[in-house]
Amino acid sequence: MAATTTTARQVKLERECELRIEVGENSPLRLRLLNGNAEIFGTEIPPEIWLNFPPRLKFAIFTWHGATIEMDGGSDTSDYVADETPMVSYINVHAILEARRNRAKASSPDDAESQGPRVIVVGPTDCGKSALSRMLLSWAAKQGWKPTFVDLDIGQGSITVPGSIAATPIEMPIDPVEGIPLEMPLVYFYGHTTPTANVDLYKLAVKELAQTLEKQFSGNSESRAAGMVINTMGWIEGVGYELLLQAIDMFNADVVLVLGQEKLCSMLKDVLKSKTKVDVVKLQKSGGVVSRTQKYRQKSRGYRIREYFYGLANDLSPHSNIANFNDLSVYRIGGGPQAPRSALPIGAEPAADPTRVVPVNISQDLLHGVLAVSFAKDPEDIISSNVAGFIYVTDVDVQRRKLTYLAPSAGELPSKILILGTLAWVET
Repeated sequence: MAATTTTARQVKLERECELRIEVGENSPLRLRLLNGNAEIFGTEIPPEIWLNFPPRLKFAIFTWHGATIEMDGGSDTSDYVADETPMVSYINVHAILEARRNRAKASSPDDAESQGPRVIVVGPTDCGKSALSRMLLSWAAKQGWKPTFVDLDIGQGSITVPGSIAATPIEMPIDPVEGIPLEMPLVYFYGHTTPTANVDLYKLAVKELAQTLEKQFSGNSESRAAGMVINTMGWIEGVGYELLLQAIDMFNADVVLVLGQEKLCSMLKDVLKSKTKVDVVKLQKSGGVVSRTQKYRQKSRGYRIREYFYGLANDLSPHSNIANFNDLSVYRIGGGPQAPRSALPIGAEPAADPTRVVPVNISQDLLHGVLAVSFAKDPEDIISSNVAGFIYVTDVDVQRRKLTYLAPSAGELPSKILILGTLAWVET
């Protein structure tokens, strides 16, 4: 009988070193911790248990005291060991946040001190904002807190599909493979992957999410003391900078962590100096952060949408459903004149209203569109309402007036009001 070949290999990590891994496009990777202690973005790896990582995943294994890792498979996976990491400064930030949470918990509910830290992570594209957010959340959850994760990055979407802003409580250290849990997300659909598509709508969505969370915090001392970690977009100039300042203000952030950007840190310190209770802290970005091309980011968005319906490891079974045109109402936000020409000064052109809710006729244009299912009772409530989830349009039969769509679960949709943006996906 022929001997079986194995591709397993071991990597020994010294203390405070990091194994940076990029799983290849074509084959998954499995790994386990043989000895010592190690973590992935703040979540400890259980000893001797094989973890399965799907293709295209990028992550780093860090050890404080030393560890041995065994890897198997992933023939096109690349990895290397780094002994210079910013992890000590990151854990120091966590220790300061921990002290603030304990102080908040010990305060009376009416005291301003009862508010735990509200941390906003800012910096340019591909500087490690999502990874740092995950670490801070996982370390807090490990200490028994339930911090709220807020994701304002519509380009990638850590909590749900791109084109949305969302928040969810983090009750356990974040699973290194599965990512952010989806039990109780609060999601507002913006509908585009860049704020320039409709800046006013993005601002409104951020405001709605912030106000809803504020109400939830006021009635929940546990969430209030645990605070929040807010992940932001990588657009930090011009309008992007304005949106950053708005987010800091709207969420009453009191800790601003600036990753790898001297200029941005200086600008924020200057503009926020009047707010004595806001700390602006510059942190080094990890050397393991990889710059992604526009094409790569686009592909990633497609994978995120696919993951929503099929799961990270193709372990979910979405349902195909058919609905009559008459049973659905589709709307988009933005467009339509603000005022009739007769009401404008002579020669003035009517401008489009970026926050106007406009009904959309169901047609072939909806094919391959990703639509949000709104909790709104009436069209005028769409902007102020969060969404229940998403559907993907697979067929539009105009003659029979039937629309076929993919949904995460069987049964009727929670609402007949659907929101259309520019988010699309072609299933392959």
